[in-house]
Amino acid sequence: MSLLFQFLFLFTTLFSTSSNGYKPGDTAVDFNLKSVDGKMYSMANFKNAKGYIVVFTCNSCPFAVKYEDRINELAKKYSKKGYVLLAVNPNDPTMKPEDSYELMKERANDKGFVFPYLFDEGQKIYPQYGATKTPHAFLLDKNRVVKYIGAIDDNSEDASMVKEKYLENPIAAMEKGIEPTPSVTKAIGCSIKAKKQS
Repeated sequence: MSLLFQFLFLFTTLFSTSSNGYKPGDTAVDFNLKSVDGKMYSMANFKNAKGYIVVFTCNSCPFAVKYEDRINELAKKYSKKGYVLLAVNPNDPTMKPEDSYELMKERANDKGFVFPYLFDEGQKIYPQYGATKTPHAFLLDKNRVVKYIGAIDDNSEDASMVKEKYLENPIAAMEKGIEPTPSVTKAIGCSIKAKKQS
């Protein structure tokens, strides 16, 4: 039986990598990343924020493109309520040339982004968060405690047909001082393009 137990333990350990990253209740790491305006941004820059909306997104993914306007509207809506939206491009530009820093600047200008659009240079931040898709949203409270992880809403194809606002509902719950339900949903989008290991 001890050998069986050891095998099960090893099996569980090897195949639990999908749970890497944050879970609701964890405290997220701050970061210091370069935005398309040439400035460095971290959550510490926004000491009076009521919370942080961190969205991993990019230029190239069709799902991310469909959410660009929605992300921009979220930033406009919730900045008035004291929340800071930070968008992070996690893709390696050697794998996805469309996601280079220079093209990020062009995209942000063309779309009129009102939020910092940050480049995860060296791909150090997205693995800590456990982001796997673009887009992938993380809602943090003012102390960087994770309150929600997952999709922005339930309809990537058509914003007018959204029935469940998965990201906005947890913000409303935070405003009321209650825990969001659900606190995790499945992110729908493109896989993050990581640099191949040599």
